[in-house]
Amino acid sequence: MAHVISDACIACGTCKDACPVGAIKEGTPYTIDAGTCVDCGACAGECPTSAIAPA
Repeated sequence: MAHVISDACIACGTCKDACPVGAIKEGTPYTIDAGTCVDCGACAGECPTSAIAPA
């Protein structure tokens, strides 16, 4: 199950840099491609606004 990014996202790019499979796409808010996400949680651990959670 992929993680999702809420409206609390400030589009800082920290999560995108943390993603080992490149599942995070830029935008406001950023989005996570569910088909690519391996549910490792690396992005959630790096998010400064806690905007990322399991779906």
